[in-house]
Amino acid sequence: MNKLLFLIVFALTGIATYAQPADTSWKKEYRETATKINNLVHTRLEVKPDFSKSYLYGKAWITLRPHFYPTDSLNLDAKGMGFNKVVLVKGAQQIPLKYEYDDWNLRIKLDRTYKSNESYIVHIDYTAKPDEFEEKYAQGAMLGIKGMYFINPKGEEKDKPTQIWTQGETESSSAWFPTIDRTNQRCTQELTVTVDNKYVTLSNGKLVSQKKNADGTRSDYWKMELPHAPYLFFLGVGDYAVVKDTWRGKEVNYYVEKEYAPVAKKIFGNTPEMMTFFSKITGVDYPWVKYSQITGRDYVAGAMENTTATIHQESAQQDARELVDGNVWEGTIAHELFHQWFGDYVTTESWSNLTLNESFANYSETLWDEYKYGKDAGDAQNFQDMQNYLQSGSDKKELVRFHYEHREDMFDAVSYQKGGRILHMLRNYVGDSAFFKAMNNYLTTNKFKSAEAHQLRLAFEEVTGRDLNWYFNQWYFNSGHPTVEIDYAYDDAAGKATVIVKQTQKTGKYYKLPLAVDVYNGTEKVRHTVWSKNAADTFTFNYAKRPDLINVDADKITLWIKKETNKTLDNYIHQYKYAGNYIDRREAIDFASKKLDDPKAVELIKTALNDKFHGLRSLAISKADLRKEAVKKSFEPVLAAIAKTDKKSTVRAAAIDKLGEYKKPEYAEFFKSAVNDSSYTVAGNALAALQKVDAPAATALVKKLADTPMKGVLQEVVMNEILKSGDESMAEKIIGDFAKMPLSQGKFQALNGLGTYLAAIKNSDKIKWGIDEIVKFRDAIPENFRNQTDPFINGMVLKGILTKKSKEAKENAGDMGLQELVTYIKSKLPEEDKKGF
Repeated sequence: MNKLLFLIVFALTGIATYAQPADTSWKKEYRETATKINNLVHTRLEVKPDFSKSYLYGKAWITLRPHFYPTDSLNLDAKGMGFNKVVLVKGAQQIPLKYEYDDWNLRIKLDRTYKSNESYIVHIDYTAKPDEFEEKYAQGAMLGIKGMYFINPKGEEKDKPTQIWTQGETESSSAWFPTIDRTNQRCTQELTVTVDNKYVTLSNGKLVSQKKNADGTRSDYWKMELPHAPYLFFLGVGDYAVVKDTWRGKEVNYYVEKEYAPVAKKIFGNTPEMMTFFSKITGVDYPWVKYSQITGRDYVAGAMENTTATIHQESAQQDARELVDGNVWEGTIAHELFHQWFGDYVTTESWSNLTLNESFANYSETLWDEYKYGKDAGDAQNFQDMQNYLQSGSDKKELVRFHYEHREDMFDAVSYQKGGRILHMLRNYVGDSAFFKAMNNYLTTNKFKSAEAHQLRLAFEEVTGRDLNWYFNQWYFNSGHPTVEIDYAYDDAAGKATVIVKQTQKTGKYYKLPLAVDVYNGTEKVRHTVWSKNAADTFTFNYAKRPDLINVDADKITLWIKKETNKTLDNYIHQYKYAGNYIDRREAIDFASKKLDDPKAVELIKTALNDKFHGLRSLAISKADLRKEAVKKSFEPVLAAIAKTDKKSTVRAAAIDKLGEYKKPEYAEFFKSAVNDSSYTVAGNALAALQKVDAPAATALVKKLADTPMKGVLQEVVMNEILKSGDESMAEKIIGDFAKMPLSQGKFQALNGLGTYLAAIKNSDKIKWGIDEIVKFRDAIPENFRNQTDPFINGMVLKGILTKKSKEAKENAGDMGLQELVTYIKSKLPEEDKKGF
């Protein structure tokens, strides 16, 4: 599952948010793998949604078998349901069963004791009431526990489609059908869903048949013949366009809202090639009968890897102009597809071992970029994920962790990004051939089973012949990462270079780090492999001529925070030219950008403006400090050329943005022309740049563009200009659109613009309406995350409006309406934020 990984996003999307108890007793609670008493064998469901009530009427036939020990009882997870019938099926006979129910668990007394070689079928006629269950138990904390989501079920929101989608991870499938909702259970599946004939449906496995009914409904029968975990069961319903594709004779379908049908293959069209690539590197052909992807409005996460039926949030749907800058959702598409092997084919046996699913899915984004777009692209993805982990403040958490407050806590930068970087280091250590062979060994040994981290270790040990306990103990069962200082010293008389690697992390433990060290003379390099194991390790290299560069961690794969001393600008220039990896070049650009009083540093940045990788070209543009006269003068013609001719639209956009800083009227016509570019980013940056050199022309374009469809940077720039203008006639759209937005990251990001607008307009009623919507949003955020969001909402957005209106009230002391408005805004703030007003 691709969950958004920052606290603010967690809080606003309803993921990993729940009412947290004040005590820390959970730190002593060992989270063991769920005990198996009964095993699921097969689940057959017949369901019919009731859109008027947001209910699901269901019938379940569940085939089970005792795991090992004889048992006379069955405990099913069944959240917030009502039951009409609970019986044992024996041929044509139905035997009523006694049961107890507490809104969470259905405890059934069987008719007799069953042995492990005996299967039995329980039939349950039930009504699932997911909204009522969540309202009763989530306590406003948006746990995301209801499993089935009815979106605009009565069609009351005119701009939102009516949909149903399900979300099983972590243990919420049991809110729409009774099951044993644990990761170490698997079963085959049949599902028949009856819906209005205007809707299409999607579920796991193959669509076997469709039957039209006399009442205008249709019953779709889906069959899943290979076993998978209950949290991966899926049902989607809606008025979708189904765009068909194929892979080796298997169906590959894309379910999108109809307006996106023309671009569906531009969004998802690399899927078949991904299936081929992932089949090749795993040595396991895509194992399931079909692969479909569907989008869901108001989806609670990024995406979810339901077996054969991945769901993506609506942000996956991009229009043609957005796609000009690149498909921002492509990494997520790869991530969820790779889960079909790591997560679905082989499944983590417990949430403690979640990284077995998520680290591989995360790392697939690097693997795909490397294969499809080149090594620099893969390295850039790897670097970004490394930074996401290092900046997450998660260094106290083990990768495999058996103590956590809630299973949702496992969905973090450790399980995802850190886990992916640990796989990247392992790949480098054992080599590509062994790495992919070990992946195949893990998958084939554990296919259609659940697994834990030790089984991954054993798979790698069997292939490599090496004991890897040290690696797994260090990286999987331990927390943190090394922090190092690397010092370089040269003794020309003795012909010796000394490299000292100090591990400075304050944990009392030292990492065992295999390090490649490349020693350069001109273009020639000699590689040495050394091990850092102690608080300080000293490595000595002989030379006849002082090296131009000593490059530690030469493949740039180590997960650490490093500081290098006695490394010169000349060393970095050599590193940029000859070491060649993405991070080598990035480090050189970063270093040179801090030395722009040195002509050699200026020249390095200037060279990087034409780097072979577009990401580094954009980085170099951003590092051009135009306050430095030498930079400003020499870079201008290069930036102008890039702005017009670079093959990558995002680089052209970056150059236009920088060119705007020159504030030269002669660029006005070019900026006007660029506002019409097919890229929203180029157009948006051009409009912003035009504002700096010809404000009236920019304002005219803003008015012209205001009512045209747009997204991305162009939309942001246009909207920002409208917001700053204080155009009262736009209030219904600006405030109304904000009010309609669901709790989301997008709504949080819209706060700044709304605050700017409310500070600019004069109408008190409209300002109060906007204030009320901001406060309503603030108060809807889960209490346990308010300490993250309130400082921004109260301290910056609301106080910013209050500051502006207080100033106006002082300047117009006789305006009682303004005085009353100031009082109203203050009433919405906590006492500490009212000080000074």
